[in-house]
Amino acid sequence: MKLSLTAAALTGISVFSYATCLVNATAWVVGYQSAGYTGWNMRQYDDLYVGNPREVAYIFGSNANTLPGAVCGSWTEWYIITNPAPGTCQAPGCLKPTHVNKDGTCGDYCSLSHKTLGETLCLMCLASAKQTNSHFCSKACADAAEMKGPMILEVPVGHVTFRDVTDQFKASWRHTGTKPPSVKRIYKIVSPQSSLASYNAYKSTVEARGQFVAAGRSAGNENRRWHGTKRECCFGDGKGFMQFCGSQTCSLCCIVRTSFDLGLFGKKTGWGRFGKGIYTSSTSSKSNDYSTNECRSPLKAILLNKVVVGKGCKLTQDNVALTSPPQGYDSVLAEKGGSLNYDELVVYTNDAIRPSFLVMYEA
Repeated sequence: MKLSLTAAALTGISVFSYATCLVNATAWVVGYQSAGYTGWNMRQYDDLYVGNPREVAYIFGSNANTLPGAVCGSWTEWYIITNPAPGTCQAPGCLKPTHVNKDGTCGDYCSLSHKTLGETLCLMCLASAKQTNSHFCSKACADAAEMKGPMILEVPVGHVTFRDVTDQFKASWRHTGTKPPSVKRIYKIVSPQSSLASYNAYKSTVEARGQFVAAGRSAGNENRRWHGTKRECCFGDGKGFMQFCGSQTCSLCCIVRTSFDLGLFGKKTGWGRFGKGIYTSSTSSKSNDYSTNECRSPLKAILLNKVVVGKGCKLTQDNVALTSPPQGYDSVLAEKGGSLNYDELVVYTNDAIRPSFLVMYEA
């Protein structure tokens, strides 16, 4: 459905532009009370429009400056975006009422089949079920995402991926006397094809050397590990904060955009217990200690990364002189005990790690 882009046409509707001056985007959101709809949702695309089933219309116009409060009138692509009405099935394209449980409460879907679909949606198109062992429904969606990378895609609450990451966050919160904070948002980090290619090439090399698959492990002994870092902006706080800030010292944005860089080792702490490496942990509460905000936000950020562990050398005592793993090893497994209260995993090459998920939780 196409509409003319006039202030009158926008009355009572939530409208949003993804333009580069996103910091001012809130001025462009027109409040609305359209019957049955609440909130607003968005995806950030430029030349490629990928249909989101929750986007009921989109419009192209030349008079964007007619939108009240607009400060970037030259941008002409605007999307009208709404969320399903309360009591309406959350599955893409379905307008049926939700299933009513025996206790009288309403579910989120009209049927079991739509519940399954909603929990397994492709994170790119949000229209079809994802393939097993993938976040996408097809090669086309996977390629489209990687071509758009680096970017983040929000994982819907209730999605199997949201539950999986949240479960790992809670289960690995090991600091005594504290409870794991509530996870509010999770984003899938999409790296560019070139970045993924170099990571996969390194993983293949480690796998060929170590034959981990034959031993029942993942290729390259790949594992997921946490990393906390500095955030200068509100990246990840919500729908209006899904673009990177321009600061070269915002560690979070830099890592999500270009991955980890050994060249920046020591900038924050000044040293490394196990030398010049990239540090992660299986303990979310340990990485939380390194997660800091330099912005006003009710949320904190933590990264869940995929790491090629390979053959890890177990250490319990400091070795600050290391610049590579001990001979015959691919990484260092710093174990609890000795000088450590909680575990650390250290790799010594940029291609051994890529950020995979951005998790936002209560500060």
